[in-house]
Amino acid sequence: MKKLPVGLQLYTLRDELERDFETVMGKVAEIGYAGVEFAGYYGYGPERLRDLMDRLSLTTVSSHVNVNRLRHHLEEEIAMNLALGSRYVVCPGIAASERMPLPEAAAFFEECGKRFADKGIVFGFHNHAVEFTETYEDERWFDAFFGRTSPAFMKSELDVCWVAHAGCDPVEYLQKYAWRVPLIHLKDMRKSADGSVETVELGRGDMDLPAVLAAAEAVGTEWLIVEQDDCAGPALDSVSISREWLTARGY
Repeated sequence: MKKLPVGLQLYTLRDELERDFETVMGKVAEIGYAGVEFAGYYGYGPERLRDLMDRLSLTTVSSHVNVNRLRHHLEEEIAMNLALGSRYVVCPGIAASERMPLPEAAAFFEECGKRFADKGIVFGFHNHAVEFTETYEDERWFDAFFGRTSPAFMKSELDVCWVAHAGCDPVEYLQKYAWRVPLIHLKDMRKSADGSVETVELGRGDMDLPAVLAAAEAVGTEWLIVEQDDCAGPALDSVSISREWLTARGY
């Protein structure tokens, strides 16, 4: 079976990118990432950013676009992602100030999904732990939400770390939503005695990552997106260590 390609969620390098965007993007390519997922565009317009991506031979896998941008700047985001050649756009979550009743949220995201689909872009939702700890009508919020949206217009970018942090099994959720999870956020974590979580480089935490990788390959996932929310040392070192861990396993 062909191994899945590996991308990087650029939020991991947010501080470095603010200081020297083009140099850091070059290092991402040098480290061996095939693509990236944007979390903001750092002031770059579509033509300039596409030119940089082409020069570095990096694929734009997807972009994270928050609720405010989806609500008020949807056409601009569609145009940007068409210019970048992105196949996916993902909402990174719903901020506390943007929370909606679940039926309203489902209808809103369904409509966004239809608008993106009209332009050939696949739309998805990225979870945190809260979608698995909160309930709606005796269901986990995550299940209630995806049960009320169409597989044609609403996909999951499953963040396996936050699924596990919520006390659920990411392998079971990959299997439950087989062929509806084209992207996963692959990350590792360690839990402290007080219940807090530290995100760490791949292979240095408590996650059963080989099981996650096997499940992702079996259920139609198309990209592995490495993310480390916070790094104890230099973030570029962390993403390099994680890429090496995957390389050693044939990815």
